[in-house]
Amino acid sequence: MEFRQLGASGLKVPVLSFGTGTFGGGGDFFKAWGNTQVDEATRLINLCMDSGINFFDTADVYSQGLSEEILGKAIIGMRDKIILSTKATFKMGSGPNDFGSSRFRLVKSCEDSLRRLQTDYIDIYHMHGFDGVTPVEETLSALSDLIRDGKIRYIACSNFSGWHLMKSLSVSERYGCARYIAHQAHYSLLSREFEWELMPLGIDQKIGTIVWSPLSAGRLGGKYRRNQPIPADGRIAQGGGEGPAIPEEFFFHLIDVLDEVAAETEKTVAQVALNWLLQRPTVSNIVIGARNEEQLRQNLGAIGWNLSLEQVKRLDEASEKAPVYPYWHQRKNPDLNPLPDFYGTLLRNRAI
Repeated sequence: MEFRQLGASGLKVPVLSFGTGTFGGGGDFFKAWGNTQVDEATRLINLCMDSGINFFDTADVYSQGLSEEILGKAIIGMRDKIILSTKATFKMGSGPNDFGSSRFRLVKSCEDSLRRLQTDYIDIYHMHGFDGVTPVEETLSALSDLIRDGKIRYIACSNFSGWHLMKSLSVSERYGCARYIAHQAHYSLLSREFEWELMPLGIDQKIGTIVWSPLSAGRLGGKYRRNQPIPADGRIAQGGGEGPAIPEEFFFHLIDVLDEVAAETEKTVAQVALNWLLQRPTVSNIVIGARNEEQLRQNLGAIGWNLSLEQVKRLDEASEKAPVYPYWHQRKNPDLNPLPDFYGTLLRNRAI
């Protein structure tokens, strides 16, 4: 298993982590993700550990705490061997303080997560989304106190826009608060908007990227084909998909190219899509999910090899989208606004 440094921190993480949003199956939305219970969860955790994946990601909101509870039971006896990540911010009840990133909410949310996970500390604590009501200073001060109390070790964010993250980093610097080391972001061959602003910010500020939904809710899992019905057992058909609609012709053209590259590499479509992500600047880790051992073993086949530079370029071309303003205007002046060096990064990484 390859390990990479997470942002500007000293923490090394495996390039793949296991996401436990499939644990619990609570509510219609998360039931569409999966319904893994303790016995199966334990088998998946053990398989991950045997394969070198010691990083497990969850959130309080996943099945309203059930995911954390099941993960906590599945990791009994191995806490000192794993990296544990969870999140707060989104709604966990009907009360006025049951959502957001206020000091009141974060202290309670952290303690609730610790109890459900049956642990004394959380390695990486994410703000699941930006709270535009609570002052950033209050959020970061509360998180710093939780670090000083030994309840969390590092902080990260998720689903922030560029100005959300940059403002947070500025507040951390100004007041000496803890600093976000990573951004858990939506990124895949079908969703490359992350590259327009958040990736350049990550390069400039040394923020590591943890990728969520790398297979776009299963769209890049190899089951979707032209003129065929949407798989009935998939997340999208069962109501668990996220994000805007994807133009049909764009999608199937990309699938055609993925099929070609998969045949050339003797890998699956999903393995190619995951390997492409591992070539991108700032990407430290990809969160993979699985409803069963077979899916997990297939995803593990994304590492230990590399796409060629020519194959990466073909996938880039097939997945390229016209940027919105101001990014299309900035690209007219590449000397002033250089794009991330995708291919140079790929070649440098292979030379190490």
